[in-house]
Amino acid sequence: MPESPALSRRAILRAGAAGLALAGTAGAGLSGVSTLSTAAAARADVGVSVFPFPLNAVRLLSGPFAANTARTHGYLSFLDADRLLHTFRLNVGLGSSATACGGWESPSTELRGHSTGHVLSALSQAYLATGTASFKAKSDHLVAELAKCQARATAAGFNAGYLSAFPESFIDRVEARQAVWAPYYTLHKIMAGLLDAHLLTGNAQALTVLLGMASWVKLRNDRLSYTQRQNMLDTEFGGMNEVLTNLYQLTGDAGHLVTAQYFDHAEIFDPLAAGTDALNNYHANTQIPKAIGAIREYHATGNTRYRDIATAFWDIVTRHHSYAIGGNSNGEYFKGPDRIASELSDTTCECCNSYNMLKLSRQLFFTDPSRADRMDFYERALYNHILASQDPASAHGFQCYYVPMRAGGIKTYSNDYNSFSCCHGTGMESNTKYGESIYFHSGDTLYVNLFIASVLTWSARGLTIRQDTTFPEAASTRLTITGSSTATIKIRIPAWTTGAQIRVNGTPREISLTPGTYATLTGTWNNGDVIDVSLPMPLVREPAPDSAAVQAVMVGPIVLAGGYGSTNLSSLPTLNPATLAATTTPLRYTATAGTGPVTLRPFYQMHGERYTVYWNVPSAPLPAFVAHYGFDETTGTTAADATGNGRTATLVGGATWTTGRTGNAVDLSGDAQYVSLPTGILAGATAFSIALWVRLDTITAWSRVFDLGTGPTANLFLTPRSGTGTTRFAITTGGSGSEQRIESPTALTAGTWTHLAVTGTGNLGVLYVNGAEVARNGAMTLRPADLGVTTQNWIGRSQYSGDPYLDGAIDSLRLYTRPLTAPEISTLHTTGL
Repeated sequence: MPESPALSRRAILRAGAAGLALAGTAGAGLSGVSTLSTAAAARADVGVSVFPFPLNAVRLLSGPFAANTARTHGYLSFLDADRLLHTFRLNVGLGSSATACGGWESPSTELRGHSTGHVLSALSQAYLATGTASFKAKSDHLVAELAKCQARATAAGFNAGYLSAFPESFIDRVEARQAVWAPYYTLHKIMAGLLDAHLLTGNAQALTVLLGMASWVKLRNDRLSYTQRQNMLDTEFGGMNEVLTNLYQLTGDAGHLVTAQYFDHAEIFDPLAAGTDALNNYHANTQIPKAIGAIREYHATGNTRYRDIATAFWDIVTRHHSYAIGGNSNGEYFKGPDRIASELSDTTCECCNSYNMLKLSRQLFFTDPSRADRMDFYERALYNHILASQDPASAHGFQCYYVPMRAGGIKTYSNDYNSFSCCHGTGMESNTKYGESIYFHSGDTLYVNLFIASVLTWSARGLTIRQDTTFPEAASTRLTITGSSTATIKIRIPAWTTGAQIRVNGTPREISLTPGTYATLTGTWNNGDVIDVSLPMPLVREPAPDSAAVQAVMVGPIVLAGGYGSTNLSSLPTLNPATLAATTTPLRYTATAGTGPVTLRPFYQMHGERYTVYWNVPSAPLPAFVAHYGFDETTGTTAADATGNGRTATLVGGATWTTGRTGNAVDLSGDAQYVSLPTGILAGATAFSIALWVRLDTITAWSRVFDLGTGPTANLFLTPRSGTGTTRFAITTGGSGSEQRIESPTALTAGTWTHLAVTGTGNLGVLYVNGAEVARNGAMTLRPADLGVTTQNWIGRSQYSGDPYLDGAIDSLRLYTRPLTAPEISTLHTTGL
């Protein structure tokens, strides 16, 4: 929901906006847009190495995505364009006999007009995907009538080029820092819709109207000082920096880039550029479009600061602010990092947020296709939030606004003419472009990202690829090729799968199938070739970062919810995980909870009844051997846990692989690269051991070999050089002034592999270097259990934002909930393990 300074959501609902709605990934932009226009953009995007196919190259086959799309197509055909145009016409003194819309499009609602932009985008996408002339005809009618309204701007007392359903005085109020409900947000939706109408349907008039609006935006902002503009940006403005950057790329007019950069919000961008999570208490869907604009500005300028801002934002939100379904926000706001179990309500997971997070994920994947985790997240949010948010009982595809995560929540939906919330609008876009991210390409390389039944026409290679699958109900997919050509096919092997297999024409391919990467098949493909992909989907429980006992149940990427019919719940039910049993229906399980027998089924199928996504699951003790990372991978951004406990680690910031002490190792450059370990990796441990090999390329004071905690106040860490020149292990629950330490006499040496180990039991802590004890402290009263569920478990990065990152390599990291003996540590050193 756009943040309203004057209207509460309850007041809006009382006024008639009782319907709620969905979200998805958007269609404005050049990199990532399915373009119909034959005219090339004036400027090529910088830093993009993979590209989407146009929507008319991907045809959805029967399945849940095609069904959702059909319902939305029905709604777009049903909508009366003149009702949408009613307030635009009245705003410039043109007559209108149409019935006014209700909800957020009512004549008295300050956000009126935003839905018309969404409708333009949805119609354009529907036309490109289907070729149905009526979709283009309705889009053309909207554009032509909007042009008439824009032509009346000066006669109505507005500046030339102004186009809106509300008066220009709303912008005066933004500039004067007076209360007003997000006028630039609405203007962005209209501008983005016009750009889509031009790019996807070939409507030249849409570009003319858009250029008039862009000139008006520049006029309004040129005359403001930097301070005035920055103050103005506290009012939500949607993706103004995105659409204006896209217009710059299309036209080559540098004035559009200047205007786009007027909307760079320093209050948000500066902390992100430093890699700092400062999102607490910020309106979530106000911030996500800013990050989308940042990555588009990187693609336009090559300025890596923009890329780093967008990357940091995505990493922070997906790892520290997202629920199991991939959505984020409570009451529309970001909360403190890793607050999930404590933020379960009826107003969680606004759908617009995931609409925009999927847009951002796409753009970042185009920037760095080695990050398969972008598509892992995309899949999670697509199935569990976007797909889950349309009412299948509605012929017009009514949409959720919020998706409740509290136990006993129930989904509620929009309606035909008395909703038009923000998520109603993004829902129309989401459900008309499901084909946009199934496949990408780069030269002769095809990326298969999603397992959705579809047919791809890859005209550049003379190939057609038909994907037959009922995924996720079946953990497999089949690609059948028509045509003949040499090509490389990269198939995503999700991080969640175990034991993936690929067969070509029935014969297993002996290739790397590392979860969290892309499997690569290279060769000449001939008519009738078949690729079978098996992706076993384990049943797992995902704990909330702030409470290991609060867990969601998942099969592969699919969240399962317990159905409770009409029964409301006042607290999380307690689940007995040992009773989870599969039924004969795919993805359906039975179990016993504290409330009695319960059936769990995919959350995207949960409609018309109350449910719970999260459960109270009594915690089990950690195993003695918690995790072992050999770091022997050669590609990708994940490191497997060799213990089989499933505690996969993630490489962050471009960390790479290098030759290790034995096998391979992870290489950290000292520049924002580190390894992230799972939440709560030593939660509850009253004794511990951490052992690893490290090769320091540069020794800097206060860098970290490891740092496990929740911030500077509560953590345990090892630094190769403290401020006094020693190697230090420390643990604290009260910040640096309360550290309990083990200090070695000297710092470590650069350029050579060194084995480090630290153990703790009772009150004794011991530090070992190269298999030998170098220091001990018999007054160590703190243990990992005292830190609670740690959420920032890092190798090579400090909890203190000002400390340097580690410059070196890490190999064979081991974590235990028992103290290793001195002979055991000596053996690890002498054997090189």
